[in-house]
Amino acid sequence: MITRDVDAFLAVARAAAADFGPATARGAFLVSPDGFSRAAESARDNSYMADAGFDARAACAEHAELVRRIRQHLPVEVFPGDPAAPDGVFPNNVFGTSADALVIGRMRHPVRQREAARSDIRASLGEGRRIVDLSLQPHPCELTGALVIDRSRGLGICGLSERCSAEGAALMHAAFGLRATLVLDLAPGEYHTNVVLAVLAGRAALLCPDGFAQPAVAHAVVQALYGDAAIALDADARAAFVANAIALTPSTVWMSARAAAALPAAASAQLAHVGFQVEAVPLPAIEAAGGSLRCCVAEIF
Repeated sequence: MITRDVDAFLAVARAAAADFGPATARGAFLVSPDGFSRAAESARDNSYMADAGFDARAACAEHAELVRRIRQHLPVEVFPGDPAAPDGVFPNNVFGTSADALVIGRMRHPVRQREAARSDIRASLGEGRRIVDLSLQPHPCELTGALVIDRSRGLGICGLSERCSAEGAALMHAAFGLRATLVLDLAPGEYHTNVVLAVLAGRAALLCPDGFAQPAVAHAVVQALYGDAAIALDADARAAFVANAIALTPSTVWMSARAAAALPAAASAQLAHVGFQVEAVPLPAIEAAGGSLRCCVAEIF
């Protein structure tokens, strides 16, 4: 079921058992920021992107440290970057996996559409999986940038923006085989749901209500699903990418050092209460490109 009807979604979601699949991935893949620079096309609808000051050397060093840290917890595959695809450091928008499928998204901007054609990533992630290629159809659907998935229960929350249409949301819902997906409009100026919402191993969530066109509705939905572990954040935390976080293991939540510094003490205590340790990695150069740690990490299920 994919719907805009909150009550209908919650009726299914509340009854969904945590048996859809693993809550966290068995591995991750990243793309190095080779040729890191400002992507002018992407900047048109990404208000988080800096106007200047892009430092390719610093971005590569940050990325290498991120890979090193994650490898202490789970297997990581790293693909080289492409200077012709400066946003390639954020691969989760283009490639997503389920237990049996590789899903390839349709990016809004031509500068990002070329990423979907990468034969090396297709070959590596597609081995043993069916390939659901959405990249050539006309509806934008930027995968787990637009669609935040509770993998344990097979639930999705998809925020519509210029990066994801209603038709694109439906295509992603089907491609990932989800039980239920709720479609909501993002607030004007927001480009991806995963900047304003993170579902953490199916048992907690970080939410920036003001990132949605109807903040109270978004807050009520997330609270209904995760109860006291639904952590609402303010605009300052949103700007610092606190909700652009990811649970890479059942006991660790990863975010940038900037995000961790902006994480309210009460929110940190709530995460600890439900069994999460925060892992923080400095990413100031990469964040100039308008995304943070979660955007850099594509999951392998």
